Amino acid sequence: MEAPVYTQIENLKVTVFQAYLFWENIEKNLLNLALRLSMGVREKTDIIILPEMFNTGFSMSSEALAEEMGGKTMQWMQKMAHQYNCVVTGSIIIKENNQYFNRLIWMEPDGKNQHYDKRHLFGMGDEDQHFSPGKEKLIVELKGWKIRLAICYDLRFPVWLRNVDQEYDILLLVANWPDKRSAHWKALIPARAIENQSYVIAVNRVGHDGNQIYHSGLSMCLDPYGNTVYYKPEDEDLYTFSINYEELVKVRRQFPFLKDADRFTIENK
Repeated sequence: MEAPVYTQIENLKVTVFQAYLFWENIEKNLLNLALRLSMGVREKTDIIILPEMFNTGFSMSSEALAEEMGGKTMQWMQKMAHQYNCVVTGSIIIKENNQYFNRLIWMEPDGKNQHYDKRHLFGMGDEDQHFSPGKEKLIVELKGWKIRLAICYDLRFPVWLRNVDQEYDILLLVANWPDKRSAHWKALIPARAIENQSYVIAVNRVGHDGNQIYHSGLSMCLDPYGNTVYYKPEDEDLYTFSINYEELVKVRRQFPFLKDADRFTIENK
């Protein structure tokens, strides 16, 4: 593999929203999130990241809660992206072709959007009984940064998230990860950052859901060396920070591990 050619890329301003979510109440969640953003976004940002299923909580009521593409929640996301002149991203329940997807929406300020469907469905929570798995990975670009999108349970599957030929700079993960497995969360995120030599930004929710499962947040951003850029346990948090492209380049040049990675392909299920 030839060494990649790096260009000068600006720092990226990232806003994470570790939110409390109201169970299966789309209207209340959208109103609350909009209010919190209006009170908490006090500087220009490039991206606002919301948790997994940010408008409903991690519900298996797919038929009752699903929206079509371009529905109420996507219209809300477009409004927020336009208002703050940044990308807004987070996952929602989408119905398409008589299937239901846990879909991560990447909404740009002009209304253009892309999406990633969660590939690894959480069988212990019967997610695989209510949703169809995604088959394609998605890497988006923002201000020159290449960003790989992922959802919650995907974190446990390093082959799926492998940074092949340095194809991404940031692994962005949204989640409803329960506190009782927080030790795994805190171990796997640094592993993904170090093995892929990328930033990892992981945004979780807080509070109890409708099944009385407690979520302790622990949203974080780690740099490619595994160092902490941002970390927040327990409380709801809306916070903006910057990440530096030169640090990414420095780590990859100093420790060019990825060039020795195994070659492989992934079969679709």
